[in-house]
Amino acid sequence: MLHTVKRGETLFQISVDYRTPLSTIIRANPAINANIINVGQLIEIPGFPDPNTLPYRIEVSINGRWLKLFHNDELQKQYPIAVGRVLYDTPTGSYIIINKAPNPGGPFGTMWMSLSKQSYGIHGTNDPDSIGKAVSKGCIRMYNNDVEELAGIVPIGTQVSIHL
Repeated sequence: MLHTVKRGETLFQISVDYRTPLSTIIRANPAINANIINVGQLIEIPGFPDPNTLPYRIEVSINGRWLKLFHNDELQKQYPIAVGRVLYDTPTGSYIIINKAPNPGGPFGTMWMSLSKQSYGIHGTNDPDSIGKAVSKGCIRMYNNDVEELAGIVPIGTQVSIHL
């Protein structure tokens, strides 16, 4: 898949965000200068499908507190969510799901899906009353049944667009 360099990003941070070794990214991009990357530059991230070839995509509204699942650009389902509280804003932008892992419970609920931004994900909760509120540390929080359903549908590489 191709990543478009954003303002302030470094190649090292991109490798951390995608949980891909820096050396692997450098090998996949022999024409780039590892010390100088530019906003708008395309970087190949090996190991992930091109999100544009996948039938699913996710759209998240921070202010609306909803997550929408689309299949071939047709709305399939809308889920209520919780988002980041003040000082822990949910990041806006375009990301992909880079892994999915069942969770034993606790504050991250029964499922975790990492986004291609370090420390952020879509996950369940042990506090269902928090859904619909701005209470997380920036992650997208869902009811456990909802996040399990979503994780069972979308593949790794699914695009997640987050906006206000």
